[in-house]
Amino acid sequence: MSKELVWLHGEVKSPPFSEEARIEAGYLIRQLQDGILLSLPNSRPLPTVGSSCHELRIVDKGHTWRIVYMIDFDAIVILEVFSKKTEATPKAVVVSCKSRIKRYYRTVK
Repeated sequence: MSKELVWLHGEVKSPPFSEEARIEAGYLIRQLQDGILLSLPNSRPLPTVGSSCHELRIVDKGHTWRIVYMIDFDAIVILEVFSKKTEATPKAVVVSCKSRIKRYYRTVK
């Protein structure tokens, strides 16, 4: 059974994503919904955001996209979509994702 997809922030559309990157993002998100746990190079854990948080890594023409997501019991929760320009995840992204997780649990759960 496929998990629900909950978008709290960001979107994946062309542009700014290339058509190929948008299709890859959709494919990876569908795998997550189907319960497939992804690993490098497609996804990596993001414990600085939360224990069940990860980031999808999508290499595109001139961009390296990141989609921060949380695996909940019955949903895949999209917390942020951004173009990564530095090695580390920006502190503002970590703070906003933590805030969205709190809001998600207050609102949905």
